[in-house]
Amino acid sequence: MRLAIPVLFALFIAAPAFTAPPLVATRTIDDYRDFRALSIDLVGRIPTRDELGAFERSDFDRDRWIDSHLTGPAYAQRLTRVYMDVLRLEVNNAVVVNPPATTLRRTQITGPDGKPVYVYYRRGQRRTREVTDGEFCLTKDETGLELVNNQPAKGTAIAVKKDDLDAATVVVKPWWLYRDYLQLAPQQRLGAGWQNPDPGYVVGDRLLKDPDGTATTEVRVCREEALTLDTGTIYATGRLPMAKGAPLPAGRLKPLPLDDRYAHDHKGEKLSCRDALASTMSADCGCGIGLQYCLPGDSDNDQPSAFMMPSRAPLGLDTPMPMSLQTNSSWTKTWWTAEFLQFTGKLLTDDRDFREILLAKDTIINGPLAQYYRSTAPASCCGRERAFGMNVESEPLLDPSRVPAALFPHDVGSWLVVSDRGTHASGILTMPVFLEKFASRRARAAVLYNAFLCKSFVSSNAELLPSTEPNLMVRPGCSTCHATLEPMAAYFSRVEETSAVFLPDKQFPITNPNCKLQKNGKPAGFCDAFYDPAFATADHGSLRGSYASIAHAEAGPVGLATEITSAPEFGSCAVQRVTGSLLGRALSPDDDVLLAALTESFVKSGFHMRGLVAAVLRSDAYKKANNSHSPPPDAQPASMAPNDGNHGATQ
Repeated sequence: MRLAIPVLFALFIAAPAFTAPPLVATRTIDDYRDFRALSIDLVGRIPTRDELGAFERSDFDRDRWIDSHLTGPAYAQRLTRVYMDVLRLEVNNAVVVNPPATTLRRTQITGPDGKPVYVYYRRGQRRTREVTDGEFCLTKDETGLELVNNQPAKGTAIAVKKDDLDAATVVVKPWWLYRDYLQLAPQQRLGAGWQNPDPGYVVGDRLLKDPDGTATTEVRVCREEALTLDTGTIYATGRLPMAKGAPLPAGRLKPLPLDDRYAHDHKGEKLSCRDALASTMSADCGCGIGLQYCLPGDSDNDQPSAFMMPSRAPLGLDTPMPMSLQTNSSWTKTWWTAEFLQFTGKLLTDDRDFREILLAKDTIINGPLAQYYRSTAPASCCGRERAFGMNVESEPLLDPSRVPAALFPHDVGSWLVVSDRGTHASGILTMPVFLEKFASRRARAAVLYNAFLCKSFVSSNAELLPSTEPNLMVRPGCSTCHATLEPMAAYFSRVEETSAVFLPDKQFPITNPNCKLQKNGKPAGFCDAFYDPAFATADHGSLRGSYASIAHAEAGPVGLATEITSAPEFGSCAVQRVTGSLLGRALSPDDDVLLAALTESFVKSGFHMRGLVAAVLRSDAYKKANNSHSPPPDAQPASMAPNDGNHGATQ
């Protein structure tokens, strides 16, 4: 039966609209190379089949695709690598982080039942029991063993009497085994009640098993190390040095520890149990509840092993790398680097003013870093500083009271923002990874000069003649570099070299009359560590490094960050580094016009990286960088180009 025309028309109107599939666009080999490079730079990998399919459609919008990928971790990691390649902020094994006050070593003795037992202890711990004062808490007569630093125990082990063992040691459920270590009776053991720990938190097998191979459920630790006080008292015995040639007291392996001058003068006074000298100056300061302020080690070695970590981690812990057992010192240094990566990544993801990489007061930390800032960092001070009245770090670069209370030592993947580290905080300049990686004032200044101003110190051809001139800014042959370097280094005069300890003006004035030249032409011996005898006068000593500029020394790292970020070269240098890295080749004079335009736009934007990256990716230079043609004859060889190994032209 034939339908009426109006009915047919109604059916046509009601039918679903027909949509033709998008036409496949014509793509050249250079188009594919370009998209591959974009994917590597912004996604962190080559495109998938589905992504290539979308790219091949006629409605693919390159600019919109770029904008949609200028956020997220892959973008932030790509930009972070630009500065990681320049700064190389991994600290080598020569730097030992954890001081004796926070390092628990372990030795094996024989228990009352004849079975082996592990006992944890700190070296140098003060004890009221004279025979073990400053040593292991059980004697050779009680264990049959001599414990010598960094060497296997000597002797033949004997069973320790139960009364002796119970008097010298206690049993603890430690933080590295129990999630709920702060409870009176912890129950959540790793792998049992604590079923799903952070995948980045992997305790070494030797810390998980007793000597007989069974799972460790509690650890035995010397009694003093297990104390939980936050404040102790200074311990002094009043004992005198042993006479020359006198035999050691019975049971002693080393002479009895003597009271230092400070302990003698301040006996019985209060001190913080987080102090560096608490363990060696107090008999009632331990590692806190669950041993939370100390890091465990599986031996008596100088750097005992503790945790499983990636063998190499240049790009962060998310990168698949072989896992190996490493020291507790390496554990801390790994998280120093991770702090830089997290801080810089968040700064870039949030598209903040890039100058904040040097100026920001905030940072972002996880559980291991929280533990470091609460205990290890304070325990790194103060020894030599006591001569100047600094018993604890009074103005830390990160105030421990600002560490989020919610972070536990095993919260590896929980990253929380510390919005204000303290008065002296200044971006990466005051992070431990930077200060320990570049241990001297000059090294710190030089790397910043190069990384953020794109300048290098190049010596002149002047002959280096013998000279007694201490001022390197005027010494012949040195002044070419040091006239600039010394004033920059002066900004770090108040940050102790080889550490991250800040030296406040109250205890360490720029000019100190207590460190003046004495009758013998030298300052007092205790001054040398902090005051430069070469610049001492009959009236005062001069804080090391400050001779080049007292104003810079008083301004501190914040002053240097302000100087660098205010320099016109800061913006142009950032543009050069990002552009060169994204192009995957050395920049040449042919790029000058592009760089000038990018720099002008970057500075006008308020130093926001997202706009800069977008402009580079949309430039003809980026597209041309991915073709297969040879570089221009005047270009630098590839070995001198910024090499991140990720650009399409280098694959």
